[in-house]
Amino acid sequence: MTFATDDQTAAIAAYPRAKARTLRFTSGAPRSAKAVGDGSRAYFLRSSGPEDLSCSLWMSWFDAAGGHRETELADARALLGDAADEEIPEEERARRERAREGGAGIVSYSTDGSGRRAVVTLNGRLFLVEVGAASPADGDLAVATRELCACGLPGPVLNPRLSPDGTRVLYTTGERLMLVGIDADAAADTCAAVLGTDGLPSGEWRVGLAEFAAGEEMDRYDGFWWSPASDAAIVERFDASAEPLWTIADPSQPFSYPLPTDVNGAPTPRAEAALGQRHYPQALTHNARVRLDLLRFEGGATGGAAGGAGDGAAEVAVTRVTWDADAYEYLARVSWAGGHDPLLLVQNRRQSRDQVLAVDPATGATRVLEEHANDQWIDIVDGTPALTPDGRMVCAFSDMAADTNRLTVDGTPFTPAGWNVRAVLDVTDADVLALVQRDPARDVAGVPAVWADRADEHDARSMDIVSLGYDGSVEAVSGRPGVWAASRAGSGIVLSGGAMDLGHAVMSHDYTGVVGAGSGSGSVGGVAGGAEVAGAAGAEDAAGAAVSVFHAPIASHAAEPGFALTTRFVTLPGEHGLLAAVTVPSAGSPYAGAASLPVLMRPYGGPGHQEVVFNPARHWDSQWWADQGFVVVTADGRGTTGRGPAWDREIVEDMKDVTLADQVEAVEGVRALAAEDGGGRWRALFAGAGDGADGCAGGAGVPMPDLDRVAMIGWSYGGFLSALAVLDAPDVFKAACAGAPPTDWTLYDTHYTERYLGLDPAVYERNSIVADAPKLRRPLMLIHGFADDNVTIAHSLRLSQALMASGRPHTFLPLVGITHMTNDERVAENLLILQRDFLKENL
Repeated sequence: MTFATDDQTAAIAAYPRAKARTLRFTSGAPRSAKAVGDGSRAYFLRSSGPEDLSCSLWMSWFDAAGGHRETELADARALLGDAADEEIPEEERARRERAREGGAGIVSYSTDGSGRRAVVTLNGRLFLVEVGAASPADGDLAVATRELCACGLPGPVLNPRLSPDGTRVLYTTGERLMLVGIDADAAADTCAAVLGTDGLPSGEWRVGLAEFAAGEEMDRYDGFWWSPASDAAIVERFDASAEPLWTIADPSQPFSYPLPTDVNGAPTPRAEAALGQRHYPQALTHNARVRLDLLRFEGGATGGAAGGAGDGAAEVAVTRVTWDADAYEYLARVSWAGGHDPLLLVQNRRQSRDQVLAVDPATGATRVLEEHANDQWIDIVDGTPALTPDGRMVCAFSDMAADTNRLTVDGTPFTPAGWNVRAVLDVTDADVLALVQRDPARDVAGVPAVWADRADEHDARSMDIVSLGYDGSVEAVSGRPGVWAASRAGSGIVLSGGAMDLGHAVMSHDYTGVVGAGSGSGSVGGVAGGAEVAGAAGAEDAAGAAVSVFHAPIASHAAEPGFALTTRFVTLPGEHGLLAAVTVPSAGSPYAGAASLPVLMRPYGGPGHQEVVFNPARHWDSQWWADQGFVVVTADGRGTTGRGPAWDREIVEDMKDVTLADQVEAVEGVRALAAEDGGGRWRALFAGAGDGADGCAGGAGVPMPDLDRVAMIGWSYGGFLSALAVLDAPDVFKAACAGAPPTDWTLYDTHYTERYLGLDPAVYERNSIVADAPKLRRPLMLIHGFADDNVTIAHSLRLSQALMASGRPHTFLPLVGITHMTNDERVAENLLILQRDFLKENL
């Protein structure tokens, strides 16, 4: 991708504000796709432009002639009409924070099994979208959108889920689970409570929601699950009263808030929220108590009485689902596939053992189908456990002997060594669609033919979509090395993601089917093959009917940063062969001709997350920093996943020392790289860019890294590493900016922290950094949001307090109203600039 030098320079200058205003250049891009029905249709979300945060619900579809269309199904602004700004319930705000959802408007949806109906919620109101056949008049889809129970629903309306048959909706208010009956006559819609908190042991129970640890650390956001037959549901209820009660306050508003009360004047369960109080599963303390109930609906959503639901409830039979919750207190996954019993995945507190359980829908009793154990921990792999239509069970398995995260079918590993499975996306009798990362050193299957030209790039830096056969075969679905996601239904698939040579995120829809006529010709394979235009390739089915494979890109209205990346990917010299991304100033930067520049390390560095991946969005910040006068290095150390289970587990009970040691190794690796052949290898890394085609000055004009001036910046675990760097390795790191750092691991949550540090308080003391405060002799900036309920500001306050007590000067930027996502465009913009100025002053 080529940009004129002046354009590149202007785009760099505008980047902080543009990034903030466009939600990191995601507004206007299609997202959250779901293929439905036979695969010729797919739902997705998209806003109207690069600075419009309000998403609408859309459908991508192929018509009878094979033509591709995009139809807007529901526009949030149109549905809300004259309503003022969005009023998001507190519980929904919490869910969005757990999911790191920064958008507005329609941010989620639920569909029925056929894909012809969907429901969305806005401002506590529930809307139904019905999608019919194409109109003979104009060929467009027949779409009807209306509010359910327009006279008003008990609220707030949280997490609505449409039944598979499309006739009913379940949602939760937090205190009650509600069942909405959809009638052809809108005036006849019904709503009734089906489960509440009556009859439960004393405590602070919530109904139909996922507890904090599930949403924040297990990526489980649902608290109830429909049966495939739409006649029953499994529902979570949890009591968080045993967890410590924390206060997340806004000290800039020291006023008294009126507490929500019930009809008798007593404070409601939301009273604590009004005071900024919430229960938090603090490490080494207590978790929420979780139970499941199986509800079987005896009638519609009208009349009768429900166990524990109160007056006006629907007829429902409630059966307790039982398992050894004392031994296995974490509910990690729930699934219910057609023709089979429901499955549960439960974990013990230490996460070293788990069980896959089948639930008897008649009695609620469970039986163990599989058990797994690992000396360190067991990963939760999304999409598992899963049952094939013919009843075989697919589970995740960390094969330590093969050093590969594999899949098993009925207990037998079938995915090849060297192919680390990150997520299961779809399971059929023939294959598993999965997100994988290949380890070339251990790959026993061989690279798919379509990857042959770039086989060395399909490694831990590339998150690929593949079809995994039960015979051990691997078939590529995505093509370019990059970071991909997919949704499959029938014979259709939606592929989305980004790759370095695309420069921006893309989404495409592919469908194989019988149609009346083709719609032209072209390259097939979507993002996988790199096609940019819609097209079809023909064949015939067994009956001789025309079968075509149709491909079409789904339009994006997102902005792009407007500059090219100079980023190069390397394996650094050193003991662990760390994967790194190195970015230097672009040709138009005033620093492009400098002989040398200070080095800025930009790691995340913590367990389970990578930064060194083939996705340009991960490196846009690095280019901005490089053009401010730095050689920017991002290195993924041990524990950052993608390189097998042994690599992941190098950090067990020793996160602090191992992750810092790897950043020091990365600095020394850059030193060795720059010294090779008198700097020849460093210059060769950027050779061929002298024409500025990628924005790089190129070759001999590339500044050398000044390793006597090294700084580090980071957020969350990267913030922890940054503070740690100047505390424990001041001879290497001369300044740092630490954003939202978890400084004291006893203040973080159970499920994440205990997975890596266990249950020994001495291990926590050894891995925390508050006690290191007296060591500080380098400039340190701390940044933290008061509204952060994940890594609370207590972390930075404790470190700052210890630094003050030790007489160590430091800078602290407390951010009013800011969560862990830095959810304010002015703050996001200014944070970049303030950190830049701080480092410039102190290096």
